[in-house]
Amino acid sequence: MSESQRPRPSGLGIRLRAIWRALVVAWQFVPLAVAWLRDRRRFLVVGRSRTVTSADRRRRAEFLKDTFVELGPAFIKLGQMLSTRPDALPIEYTEILSELQDKVPPEDWSEIRPALEAELGPIDERFDEFHRDPISGASLGQVYTAELDGQRVAVKVLRPNIRSRVESDLRVLETLTPILVRGAEPAQAFTLENLTEEFAATIRREMDYAHEARMLTEIGGNFADDDRIAVPEVVGSHSTDRVVTMSYVDGVKIDDVERLDEIGVDRSALVQRLEEVYMQMVVEDGVFHADPHPGNLAVQPDGTIVFYDFGMTGYLGPRTREQLMEFYVALAADDVDRVMDAFVAMGALDPAADREVMREAFEIVIDQFRGEDISDLRIEQLVGEFESQLYAFPMRLPQDLALVVRVSTVLEGVCRTLDPEFDFIEVITEYVTDQQRSEAGKAIGAEIRDAVASSGRSLVTGGPRAEDALDRADRGDLHLRTVLADSDGLLGLMARRLLLGLAVAVGVPLVAFLYLAGGLQPAAVAAGVTTVVAGVLVWSFRRQRGPQFGTPQFTRHELRQRRDDSSDQ
Repeated sequence: MSESQRPRPSGLGIRLRAIWRALVVAWQFVPLAVAWLRDRRRFLVVGRSRTVTSADRRRRAEFLKDTFVELGPAFIKLGQMLSTRPDALPIEYTEILSELQDKVPPEDWSEIRPALEAELGPIDERFDEFHRDPISGASLGQVYTAELDGQRVAVKVLRPNIRSRVESDLRVLETLTPILVRGAEPAQAFTLENLTEEFAATIRREMDYAHEARMLTEIGGNFADDDRIAVPEVVGSHSTDRVVTMSYVDGVKIDDVERLDEIGVDRSALVQRLEEVYMQMVVEDGVFHADPHPGNLAVQPDGTIVFYDFGMTGYLGPRTREQLMEFYVALAADDVDRVMDAFVAMGALDPAADREVMREAFEIVIDQFRGEDISDLRIEQLVGEFESQLYAFPMRLPQDLALVVRVSTVLEGVCRTLDPEFDFIEVITEYVTDQQRSEAGKAIGAEIRDAVASSGRSLVTGGPRAEDALDRADRGDLHLRTVLADSDGLLGLMARRLLLGLAVAVGVPLVAFLYLAGGLQPAAVAAGVTTVVAGVLVWSFRRQRGPQFGTPQFTRHELRQRRDDSSDQ
C-alpha cells in the first residue's frame, strides 16, 4: 500500500498528535531551559547570575546532542546545521554537535518496497535485478544497488512517511522559536530569527530527490571535461522526487589511507586536486557539494575523485563570490575596514552594528596573524579564531556561507588525514595570486602593496604616538567614560514575567481541552504544570528593582574623542 493509499487520521487526531509531540519535545529540553534560567538568576527568578565554564557548556552540548538523536531525523539534521553556525551557539556546542552522525537503523525491505513501487512500478519489471540489502542508510533515505540494462546502478529511496514526520517537527520548531528568540541575548536573537526558516528550506530541499538529481547533473556537467573527477550520472527514467537512480561509481573511501597506499595513490597530489576542485565549485561555479565527509568521497586507482550524495549542496551568487574573494584579499592586505565591509556585503554582519566595537573585535583576531605569513596558517586556526568571536557579536552567517565554513572545516580534517603537512590556506593564497595576473588582479596587488607601505609608515609614527599616550596617563590626563546600565536586568525580568503570563493564559484553556479530548490524566498533568508556572509568576513580583550601577567602557574610539576634546580646549 502506497503512502497516498494509507488511511489518514482525523483532524482531531492530527491536532492531538501535534500537541503531544510539542509536549514531548518541550519536556526533553526542560533540563537545558532550567540551567539557562539559572545562569541568569541562581534561583530561577531571584539571585545573582552564575559563571558558566567551558566544561559546563561541553556537558550541556553532549546532553543536547543525545536529545537530538532521541528526537529523530529532523532534530539530527537540525543539530548538524547548528554545528555549522558559530554565530548561533558557543564554540563548545558547535564542536560537539559536529559529531552527530546521520545514521539510523535501515528500514525493513517490506516497508521500502511498496514506497519504491509506488514511484517506479513493479521492481521485477523495472530492473533486471535488485539487491534488497541497503549499502548505506541515513535518517531520510537509504541506498540500494541494482542492475539496469546490463549496467550497475545505485537507487536512493526516501523513507516512507518521512516527509510528514519532518513537517510535524518543523511545526513544533516554528512554535518554539519565538520563545527562544525572546529569551536569547540580542546578538543571538539576530541569528535565531532566521534560523528556523533556513533549516526548514534546507531539509525540505534535501527530501526532494528531484533537486538532488538536478544537482548531480549540474555539478557533473561542470566537471564533464575533467577526467580526474567522477560524478554519478542520473537515470532520468527511473528517478522521481522520492527516488533517484544513478550510475554506480566504485572507489576506495578517501580516509582509508592504507588501502590508498596499496593501490599507489599519491596522497599529496590527491589533496591538492581535491582542494582545487572545491575552490572551483565555490569561487568560480557558485554551486558546490556541501557534505565532503569521508563517506561521501572515494578515490579510484588512477587518482580520480568520486563524489557521492548531493542532497546537501550550496549556492553562491556572483556578488557573494566577489565578496568572498574580497574577504580573502582584505585579510592578506590587513585591512580591517575592508574585512567588515565584506562581512556586511555577504550578510554575515548586521549593518547596524557599532563599527567601532566591531573593529576592535576584528583587530583582536587579525592581530594574532600579524608578523606571520598568512600562507603558513592552517584554515582550522583561521576559522577557529573567527568562530570564537562570532557568538559574542551581532553576526549571522547566511546558510550558503555557513555551508562554506562547514566545507572548509570538514575538508581540513580529510586533507590532514591524507597529508598532515598540507596547508589549505596556501590554496587560497595561490588563487588570489593567480587573480592578480589579470587586470583586476593587478589592481588588487597594488592595493596590497599600498597597505604594506602604510603599515611601514605606521611603524615609524606609532612609537611617538604611543609615548604621547603614556605621558598622558602619567599626568592623569587619561579619561574613562562610564555608561549607566540596569545591572539587575529589569527589562529581562519584565520579559520573563510576560512569558510566564502567556504560559498561564495558554495553560488554562489547554487543561479544559485535554480534559474533553483525552480524559483526566493528561488534563491533570497540564494543570500541574500551569499551577507551577503561575506560582513562579506570582513569586517574581515579590522582587523589587535594585539600584543602578555604572559599567565602565573603554575603547580606542573613546580615547580619540577625549583627545579631540582636549585639543579643542
